[in-house]
Amino acid sequence: MSVPVTELTAIAESPAPPTLGGLAEPAPRGKRRRLRFVANGKAATGLAILGFFVLVGIVGPWIAPYDPSERSQDLVQPPSAAHWFGTTHLGQDVFSQVVVGARGVLIVGFFAGLVATALSVLIGVTAGYLGGLRGESLSALSNVFLVIPVLPLVIIVAAIIPDAGDLLIATIIGLTSWPWGARVLRAQTLSLRRREYVEAARASGERTWRVIGFEILPNLTPVIGAGFVGTVIYAVLTEITLAFIGVSQVSEWNWGEILFWAQSQQALARGAWWWFVPAGLAIALLGTSLALINFGIDEFVSPRLRGSGRTSVRTADGRRVRMKIGFTPVLEDTKERRQ
Repeated sequence: MSVPVTELTAIAESPAPPTLGGLAEPAPRGKRRRLRFVANGKAATGLAILGFFVLVGIVGPWIAPYDPSERSQDLVQPPSAAHWFGTTHLGQDVFSQVVVGARGVLIVGFFAGLVATALSVLIGVTAGYLGGLRGESLSALSNVFLVIPVLPLVIIVAAIIPDAGDLLIATIIGLTSWPWGARVLRAQTLSLRRREYVEAARASGERTWRVIGFEILPNLTPVIGAGFVGTVIYAVLTEITLAFIGVSQVSEWNWGEILFWAQSQQALARGAWWWFVPAGLAIALLGTSLALINFGIDEFVSPRLRGSGRTSVRTADGRRVRMKIGFTPVLEDTKERRQ
């Protein structure tokens, strides 16, 4: 049965149905979803603190008022206008040491995180997708690297190579820190390789690298991000520990080096709190920022965690409903209930 053209024209030219309250329909939520991670309070706070440290690490050697190794006659002086964070037992400016030392800490943390994340993705996803003997071989390789002690290995390398710098130490940390992430990614890949969309991609003749790159890896992005942040935290703490125990070849100046000299010269017994408190606070703030980013990734991935801690929610019509502790409210439209 054919439909007259006049009726089709009338339907096409008919006005759109009125919206509720005469207001226009809301814009699509695609952009809001893209910015949901940044809108998270924990993630935004962590990114802001981390961005501050990255800026300090970039411009630190230029804005430092003194050479961190320069000596002066102001020995163990408290904070003042001339020395914002006081001085050491040799008259060195603590503020300059903290500012300049941020670069080495960030270089080691992020470079080790990149190396470990790349290896964990390559080995973990490949082992989970291939399965069989090849997958078990890669899994056994991960188990072997799990038992390698990182700290003694770095100490030995630093003792053998006198000029071991930040990049070499970061490479060693990254090469020995990937197994945990690889095991997690392998388990996630095993659960994804039999999904319908992956099977459909295989059935359509897609190559293996396209199936992994376009069907599996996008679903593993939050796990990869969380693993990267965790590795950065581990690398930063490892590098600071190495400097604190006296492996001075790790970096020319970093926060662990400041704490090493403060402890060896008994800064606490002297009452020179300014010698170790700024570096300790910098370490704590950097670790807090990375932890907040990790929490933000968890809440971005899990809807259950995303709503945790809220005492009230906003309904579609703009009303706020207070939630009871221990219960998840189910919001229904009052008009639909009346009908």
